[in-house]
Amino acid sequence: MITEQELDKLLPFVLKRDNVARYEDGKVLIGDRRKYPFEKTFYECKDVEEVASAIEIMVTQGGGPWVAASFAMAMAAREVDGKSDDVALSHLVKAKERLVNTRPTNTALALRLEDLILVAKQAIIDGESAEQVVLDNIKTIRDESYKHYIQRARYGADLIADGDGILTMCFAETSFILALALAKQDGKSMNVFTPETRPYLQGARLTAPSIHELGIPVKVIGDNMPAHIMSQGKIQKYFTAADLITLDGHVVNKIGTFQNAIAANHHGIPYFAFMWGADPNSPDRASIKIEERDPAEMKSCRGTPTTVSEIEAYYPAFDITPPYLVSGIITRHGILSPYDLERHFV
Repeated sequence: MITEQELDKLLPFVLKRDNVARYEDGKVLIGDRRKYPFEKTFYECKDVEEVASAIEIMVTQGGGPWVAASFAMAMAAREVDGKSDDVALSHLVKAKERLVNTRPTNTALALRLEDLILVAKQAIIDGESAEQVVLDNIKTIRDESYKHYIQRARYGADLIADGDGILTMCFAETSFILALALAKQDGKSMNVFTPETRPYLQGARLTAPSIHELGIPVKVIGDNMPAHIMSQGKIQKYFTAADLITLDGHVVNKIGTFQNAIAANHHGIPYFAFMWGADPNSPDRASIKIEERDPAEMKSCRGTPTTVSEIEAYYPAFDITPPYLVSGIITRHGILSPYDLERHFV
């Protein structure tokens, strides 16, 4: 098993544990992914509202929001030190609700915060430091998460054949990047294609530099190019992360994932999604709430307008890929059929 120190060496800058988000002196420091890779800076948050706002304005994304939000709960616990139980509990509930509403599609954030609020409440009842109890639980959760990242990455690396062309979408985070690193360690060569991922360009700014940092060949492509590149025989596997997977196998991920899955299916290319598991509170497609962001975000790119202000726009942040297009869900239990998730996650 890879140690924490070995893992940190394998991961690129943006995914190193302390660079995702950390808690220092009652403040939350979040790696500012809006500025990466041109600047390596941290966004400082002094209260829960600042963390919530940071998540909403895309300072962090993917797996980052639940980490930042968890530390915000420690901050909220610190703020109620010495308050009455009723006042403290009410404050924690309000903090959790504010943070959960920042990214409504990604239910992992809500599940994590629900766990933390339960231990915080118990600490308050027991007269213990709720802040410290929350921080201790965050460490336990993150330690376990990184063990699961490694497990998923090993399963993913074993799927990669020497010489594979690999397509991804958006920023598939730790398990995917680590799978590439492990495949490289195994002596396999690969070429990765990453769509730029408009309008925030996570593919160009996060995925491509992270893979380049590993010493693996990577090409940035337009969001409208994958089907053409597949037709040229340059792609053999399609990997993404997932923001949510329902019990019946629908994969929710960055908008564009679905159209790539259709193209992959047409060309006989398997599609695998890395995920902690299926959300037990999301049974089917009808239970999914797709976040719709400010349409104005679609009318500019990196601060430069791309159309005239009078024209309307539409920006659903995620799409839904049905299970028949998914070859497997890569979990800590192994590579599962999208039709066999309920047995493992309920």
